[in-house]
Amino acid sequence: MSIRRADTLGGKAAVVGIGATEFSKNSGRSELKLAVEAVGAALDDAGLTPADVDGLVTFTMDTSPEITVAQAAGIGELSFFSRIHYGGGAACATVQQAALAVASGVADVVVCYRAFNERSGRRFGSGVQRREPTAEGAALGWNLPSGLLTPASWVAMAAQRYLHTYGLGPEVFGEVAVVDRRHAARNPAAYFHGQPITLADHAASRWIVEPLRLLDCCQETDGGQALVVTSVERARDLPRPPAVVVAAAQGAGRSQEQMTSFYRDGLTGLPETAVVARQLWRSSGLAPADIDVGILYDHFTPFVLMQLEEFGFCGPGEGGAFVAADALPLNTHGGQLGEAYLHGMNGIAEAVRQIRGTSVNQVAGAARSLVTAGTGVPTSGLILGADG
Repeated sequence: MSIRRADTLGGKAAVVGIGATEFSKNSGRSELKLAVEAVGAALDDAGLTPADVDGLVTFTMDTSPEITVAQAAGIGELSFFSRIHYGGGAACATVQQAALAVASGVADVVVCYRAFNERSGRRFGSGVQRREPTAEGAALGWNLPSGLLTPASWVAMAAQRYLHTYGLGPEVFGEVAVVDRRHAARNPAAYFHGQPITLADHAASRWIVEPLRLLDCCQETDGGQALVVTSVERARDLPRPPAVVVAAAQGAGRSQEQMTSFYRDGLTGLPETAVVARQLWRSSGLAPADIDVGILYDHFTPFVLMQLEEFGFCGPGEGGAFVAADALPLNTHGGQLGEAYLHGMNGIAEAVRQIRGTSVNQVAGAARSLVTAGTGVPTSGLILGADG
């Protein structure tokens, strides 16, 4: 992989299984149990068994190590195990790592997973309460004394500048919330199933950190999600239509920090997303017009608009109007605002369903799905496509 030339990973691996627990606010069981349930469901979906698995990938933030999950899930010997850093930015990179292992022959079947009790256990939205000293944590030390203690407060800085630069009001962020909740309302697996909202509902929701309202912020979820990756050749012998990894990329921008990159030349874009976008378009040979559905990481609504702009779906400051026009089917599972907050892994599963033709909000003829991971941090992205 290089940021200067196309890579050759595309077309060599595919997602062949997806599985999840229920999405709740109080799972009543351990994070390890959630992980094992999700892994088992994904293998069942793929028509494979634990004995077929020889690789596991998860997040550095996951509390259930690969070796422990392998033992608890009945998986035997492993030839590959890996973890990706930077919170939600890791989501699509787990599939990239799995695809690289499969393409290079290091592993045959790799399961990517993420499981946490993020509502009943550790609540990320509560912000920094205690942190061990680290080199990357030093950047936070410049902002915490000013009261920037939570993810919402960090994103609010960029959101406020975005509105100022383009002469917009905070209602523009509501377009994302309304679309997500509209799709979630039709999704029985979504926490907000049957609960659509309007722009008026968004405007009436309480401030969290101006210009972010409650309905601009993703929910907190207990649950697990797993994905099974193998070669395209093997995928063709399995029961489900494969979602081929057309392109995969990671990206970090210049002067990159975790959520507090306030000393860049500008705050109205996402340079890390731009790196991912360039790599995906270059390696796939595709363009925005070739994408049938977008699953964009939506921990906070402003960053969805910026992602659309960085990927070239619309011009700077035009993201809100683009969403309002329904120019691209977006977050058809309901997103993290509407379905569940699983650090973006549930979004990858929805992209697979769109390729299979099994989404509850199916886009007719969907053959290519764009998926993004967490923004404001070093991030990742995928283009998944139909076989052939």
